[in-house]
Amino acid sequence: MNEAEILSKAQQYISEEKDQFFRSQVEELISKKDMKELEDRFYQSLEFGTGGLRGVMGGGTNRMNTLNISKATQGLANYLIKAFPEEHKNGTLSACIAYDSRHNHDKFSDITAQVFAANGIKAYLFTSLRPTPELSYAIRVLGCKTGVVVTASHNPPQYNGYKAYWDDGAQVVEPHDKGIIDEVNAVKEVKLVDKDQAVKEGKIVLIDKEIDDKFQDMIKANLYRPELIKEKASTVKVVYTPLHGTGAMHVEKVLGSLGLNVITVPEQREGNGDFPTVEKPNPEEAPALKMAVELAKKEKADVVMATDPDADRFGTAFPDKDGNYVLVTGNQMGALLADYVLLSKKEFNKMPENPVLIRSIVTSPFVDSIAKKYNVKLSEVLTGFKWIAYEEGEMEKAGKEHYVFGLEESYGYLVETEVRDKDGISAAAMCAEMTLYWASKGKSLLEHLNDMYKEYGYFEDRAISKYFPGVEGPGIMGRIMTQLRTQGLATLGGKKVVKIRDIQQQVEFDPSAPEKKQSLPWPKSNVLQFILEGGTIVSARPSGTEPKIKFYINSSVPVAEKTDASLAASKEQAAVLCDKISEEIMAILDTAK
Repeated sequence: MNEAEILSKAQQYISEEKDQFFRSQVEELISKKDMKELEDRFYQSLEFGTGGLRGVMGGGTNRMNTLNISKATQGLANYLIKAFPEEHKNGTLSACIAYDSRHNHDKFSDITAQVFAANGIKAYLFTSLRPTPELSYAIRVLGCKTGVVVTASHNPPQYNGYKAYWDDGAQVVEPHDKGIIDEVNAVKEVKLVDKDQAVKEGKIVLIDKEIDDKFQDMIKANLYRPELIKEKASTVKVVYTPLHGTGAMHVEKVLGSLGLNVITVPEQREGNGDFPTVEKPNPEEAPALKMAVELAKKEKADVVMATDPDADRFGTAFPDKDGNYVLVTGNQMGALLADYVLLSKKEFNKMPENPVLIRSIVTSPFVDSIAKKYNVKLSEVLTGFKWIAYEEGEMEKAGKEHYVFGLEESYGYLVETEVRDKDGISAAAMCAEMTLYWASKGKSLLEHLNDMYKEYGYFEDRAISKYFPGVEGPGIMGRIMTQLRTQGLATLGGKKVVKIRDIQQQVEFDPSAPEKKQSLPWPKSNVLQFILEGGTIVSARPSGTEPKIKFYINSSVPVAEKTDASLAASKEQAAVLCDKISEEIMAILDTAK
């Protein structure tokens, strides 16, 4: 794109952007003739993907701002009206909007509500920070046909995002995602109403406590052992951090009402879009939990809990025998929760007929063995919790199989059916009950996890990410995937590749006989999986929301005997294998151009 084209796009943006804050950024760049920054802001338009928008905030077509959000909402409204013409005609079409602590959340959520209201769609708008799972729950309770949450999840402070949901409370999937994208791309004019006037006329309805109370009651109703909690809750001390996000209110109230002693990290309790105490508000990363772990050591807490800014992800740490806090991975907590939910359903005769546990394709197969033990079907879906929710919804419609638990490796879990997205609040409550349960059996969760390894084998997981920002980034990531797809990998970590899954091509095959391809059941997605002899799985996937490519390593090593020594040997073997694979992957990424 040449200089004239960039400046033309910039001037067009200035003429359309109604918000002075974002408009002035571009005006200043033009006055400074900062063509490098202008090119980055205008070389493309921020794409409304299958889940919505996410990007760095600022003025420009390639940024998160009120103009891009108003166009996205107008496109969503246009699609909604076509999908539900009778409801629109009789005035019952509605949407729900929530937001987390990100900067500009008020501007972005307000303009979303204003566009819906201007298009004859009643907008239910939370008046303060609320977590993503509550938005999903509210859609179902209020009977809305769509919903939007303004969040960039666990991304750094400069990001914000816009996630779109459908009437089942799940993020949009086929065919609605593509239909909405087409409508967004076709928007020529955005309709707007004044917010205050719309509130007076009932076109925008402000909500809070009436949903909060129901949401919290629902979470408590899904627990299994209220009597055990009542008896033992005072013996457990929880240190919790919402990482400057939305989780404090619900986690404190739910766990507090159960009688648990919850100590929230004071410096991280309030919502703050700067996330001043962490580099990234991501409970998957150890630095984010540093303050919580330090407080837990001081308080001698039984468990550390953390939720990300929109409280859909849930992270934990537990003290070992020496009092050192061990961070539990997403796959490990998923396995612990799956085991606890299934054993509890069996014990209380709550296991439905034809039960199904759902995980994403990059999540550890650790839970597969657990599901098999309890005669529960294991279903794999594409990466992204929306596919777990979609599968759950399809089962509900068919009425033959029944959802019991869902998880993904990136710290996402769903223990109930009333929400159709990962839920860090309910995961916190279930984790608290699970901690009490195993304590009543004389075990810590770490001890029980080791018992599970001895029973099912040892599973170790690694995640490798590399960012490729800027104009060149998408091309570099595309070339990496093309190279892997066309040239393949014969070995990794000294292990032979015995099967390749190409989700983009919807096939799997043995590389020694590539002509004998078998079809895969999932929609196309730019993911490659290499299955190694011995069962280790290595997956490659460019992010759909960030300029990065991510590799997942899921290794498994049998434990010869049910002893600590045998488990230690298996752990060492798995660590060596993962280290070798990691080194080879980094060599590929470091040489990518």
